[in-house]
Amino acid sequence: MSIVQPEAARKFAKRGRSPLLEKSVVSWAMYDWANSAFATTIMAGFFPIFFKDFWSTGLPATQSTFWLGFGNSATALLVAIAAPLLGAVADRGGLSKRFLLIAASLGIAATAAMFWVNQGRWELALLLYVLAGTGFAAANVFYDGLLIPVSGKHDLDLVSGYGFSLGYLGGGALFAINVAMVQRPDWFGLEDAAQAVRFAFLSVAIWWAIFTLPLALNVDEPRPAGRQSVAAAVREGVAQLAHTFRELRELKTVALFLAAYWLYIDGVYTIIKMAVDYGATLGLARGDLILALLITQFVGFPSALFFGWIGGRIGAKTGILVALGVYCAATVNAYFMDTSAEFFRLAIAIGLVQGGVQSLSRSLFARLIPADKSMEYFGFYNMVGRFSAIIGPVLVGGVALIFDDSRLAMMSVLILLVSGAVLLTTVNVALGEKRALALQGRQLS
Repeated sequence: MSIVQPEAARKFAKRGRSPLLEKSVVSWAMYDWANSAFATTIMAGFFPIFFKDFWSTGLPATQSTFWLGFGNSATALLVAIAAPLLGAVADRGGLSKRFLLIAASLGIAATAAMFWVNQGRWELALLLYVLAGTGFAAANVFYDGLLIPVSGKHDLDLVSGYGFSLGYLGGGALFAINVAMVQRPDWFGLEDAAQAVRFAFLSVAIWWAIFTLPLALNVDEPRPAGRQSVAAAVREGVAQLAHTFRELRELKTVALFLAAYWLYIDGVYTIIKMAVDYGATLGLARGDLILALLITQFVGFPSALFFGWIGGRIGAKTGILVALGVYCAATVNAYFMDTSAEFFRLAIAIGLVQGGVQSLSRSLFARLIPADKSMEYFGFYNMVGRFSAIIGPVLVGGVALIFDDSRLAMMSVLILLVSGAVLLTTVNVALGEKRALALQGRQLS
């Protein structure tokens, strides 16, 4: 079956315009603005604190850390199982945008429902968190897959970095408002900080829904040349998935990159999700932890865009290795951290490279895969990312529980970062691009 590629990615090249001014690119990147509110306010910010201090009142700190890690791992497992098949079905049926909107709707609804969860109901809060995180992560499978048709192969680094930079800015903007709500609830007509946090969850759902609309209205997607039912797309998707498993043997560079990515992104995601919990366990003030997250967001905005630009100059692989070096140094520093000032410096360091690792990993992977199977291959990409996210949080939570040492638990992340970086150095990008081009357009036999 042939695939009709959207023309938007080629129009700005013909006009000589910057891709960052194209409506479809801006609309695509605005989804990062939309869903980053969940990543920032919920995953990294208020949920870990509210879960520990409000919903899981009475649980020992190490147990609440364990259950938070378990929730993150459960989310990762659900998406990892479904991502490749959903990606294959989306490729065959032109369903990527529809699947994205369904998954985002699940995340939005579950996030809004957290508003009504009462104190002490940590089991219900954790269930909603898993459902919201599943919707968030599943939607990203299709969002990432739209990078190639939106940007074209020549602007992958820049457009990918643009999406992450808007994500940092949008997520940081709403998070700043939410922080003000929590610190001064009387300004917003709220009773106390606890009520403000619950309204913050509701505001994330509304923000996520509103800023998803540009993508829904303005972004085209690869679509089959002939119309087919969803059932037919599922049948062909299953067959294509089996074919792609065999095809991966010819794309050894892709498999090698995914192995490296599996290791280092595990460390990155674990730090993102567990940093606030770590700081809280060390006894740092809650207000300082929130401020550190804001610092990371607003430092990350220009840094992600810069890494997108620099990826086109020194190469995405080199840019990732530089960022991972900073992550390793920051992890070692975190072991010895005692004060809020040290936590702020750590936040600045992470903000400088966090978006760079994520955006350049996405654009590098896009170079290594056949463009006509972007959804399916990004299903594998997200499957690897989700499976890696199972190990990291459980590793940190398990070490904390067994050894009763949060510093040692955070230090364990260094193993993942270093081993992933070492494996990445063996990836031959030029050879991978050549093989992907040779396989592009190959039909199911």
